[in-house]
Amino acid sequence: MTTPVPAPVTAARPSAALDDPQRSGLLARLYAEALGTLFVVVVGLGVPLFTIPQSNPLSASLAAGLALTAAMLALGYVSGGHFNPAVTVGNVIAGRTRLADAAAYLGAQLVGALLGVVALFGILRTIPKIADTRGAFDTVTAGFGEHSIIQAPMAGALLVEVLGAALLVAVYLGSTSVRNPSRAAAPFAVGLTMAVLLQLGQAIGNAPFNPARATASALFSNADALGQLWLFWVAPLVGAAVAGLVFRVVAQGTPAAAAPVPGDASGPADEDFDAEEPDDLGADDPGADDGPAGSAGSEPAGTKPVPAGPVRADVPRKPGRDEARDFFDSKRGE
Repeated sequence: MTTPVPAPVTAARPSAALDDPQRSGLLARLYAEALGTLFVVVVGLGVPLFTIPQSNPLSASLAAGLALTAAMLALGYVSGGHFNPAVTVGNVIAGRTRLADAAAYLGAQLVGALLGVVALFGILRTIPKIADTRGAFDTVTAGFGEHSIIQAPMAGALLVEVLGAALLVAVYLGSTSVRNPSRAAAPFAVGLTMAVLLQLGQAIGNAPFNPARATASALFSNADALGQLWLFWVAPLVGAAVAGLVFRVVAQGTPAAAAPVPGDASGPADEDFDAEEPDDLGADDPGADDGPAGSAGSEPAGTKPVPAGPVRADVPRKPGRDEARDFFDSKRGE
């Protein structure tokens, strides 16, 4: 007569529910992307518009980076925290975002950026000392040649945008990867990266490394800014595509990481990543004891129970052993 063996208890590892933006509906994600982009644009353009550099204790680049960090912390769990068409394209190339969702994300980001710049334009109109609002936006709008502070040529501005966007997207993809044990710090990594890149971009020609922000400011500047807008779309998207391709190759060649500690699901999300298979934490182990030493069912039929002895420290403990039971078994064998 055979004794039925109970089915192994499979304890599913908690999936990254808090980290998976796909648990939110598309509409909620689009709202999050629009709101986050609005915040990033208002701070990124508003700080240099309404401050006097000589008396400003916080640089515009650092303010923009902190705004991006705050937006990712507040809304990243909903949408993934892109707030930038270049980041969205990088996620598509890396295989972490569906193309249809990416197109919707781009639309939401543009809407959020336009709403942000409309708010800034309305504020500018209320200030009597600023009569030329388009001229004010010219000071924060991306440009090259005569529209650059240091007269940077088109080639220089293009290379800076490609390089900066590639670095930004690479930091985003790496810091938010499900295999990164420090992914909770992703908003700070991405925000600080944006801050240092904007510090460089301002010296070149207000390079924003964000096509949505570049579009918003160009629409309210003089006509020459619109004529140069193409570069601030093409260059960052090329850089994002390069970073996405590199990340895809590296990710495919990296072995799967160990399962994260349950409860360590914080930080912004990998977009559309496939959930890993749950670990069989309670699966039967041939070397594991299922009851007190010498109890029925703990040894194969027809074998004589072996008296319990002290547990040697130099012998690795078999999976499934209970530490308390090992302790008492060793005491009983003394």
